[in-house]
Amino acid sequence: MTSVADRVTLIIADKAMRTPEDITPEARLADLGVDSLGMVEAIFAFEEAFDITIPFNAQDVAGPGFDISTVGAIIAGIEGLLAQKAA
Repeated sequence: MTSVADRVTLIIADKAMRTPEDITPEARLADLGVDSLGMVEAIFAFEEAFDITIPFNAQDVAGPGFDISTVGAIIAGIEGLLAQKAA
């Protein structure tokens, strides 16, 4: 089974048109070339891939909800949503 980090990395690599090796946990999506439309597409892809719902305010990095500031934050957020779903 593929890990959450691997699946997130593949989705982001696809949206950024990069190789998975280019995607690090510290990377910011904007630095990878993912614009706002690409981020929305990535959110939809995460929801579909993991059968989860990303909170509506996902675009508000400063507010409560799902942190999209870095790849690592996205991975942690998805892992958190999966843990909530399993509980």
